[in-house]
Amino acid sequence: MRTPFDILADYEQRSLLHAVQLPARELGPETWRGVGYRVGNHRLVSQFGEVVEILSMPPVTPVPGAQPWLLGIGNLRGNLFPVVDLKLFLEGERTVLHEGQRVLVMRQQGGDVALTIDELYGQRSFGEEQAIDPAPLAQGRYAHFVDRAFHSDGADWSVFSLSRLARTPEFRQAAA
Repeated sequence: MRTPFDILADYEQRSLLHAVQLPARELGPETWRGVGYRVGNHRLVSQFGEVVEILSMPPVTPVPGAQPWLLGIGNLRGNLFPVVDLKLFLEGERTVLHEGQRVLVMRQQGGDVALTIDELYGQRSFGEEQAIDPAPLAQGRYAHFVDRAFHSDGADWSVFSLSRLARTPEFRQAAA
């Protein structure tokens, strides 16, 4: 008499015999990969190594005397971190916060920082043949953080350096 486990193991073996192997998608060394998101009208991507985590907007406690772009301090699993309105910092215009708001968490010296974004697109991969001139996309404050860009699926994507943002003196000095 076969046990339920034996029957399930048999089903598994038979189903694996009929499984279709998908072709492996090989990403060459010239492939650039990162996290895609939108701030204002700018489609941005940042390297995976610069993004620690992507979260829903945490509850924020305001900090008196801080720059307007510093929304306050958030708490995640007992760790405190500043929450920054990235659009306000870069463009001088507040992000319209909404239910389901996402933040990118980046690491900087002294601890993590959460950055508000308008929309999350997820993983993006670009080949060198998709590289374009970043100058038209790197206008205003974005010029300090964008030195590379790609065109894919009818949209232009600026490679935004979160590590350069973290080293910017103005960003590091949040006191008003």
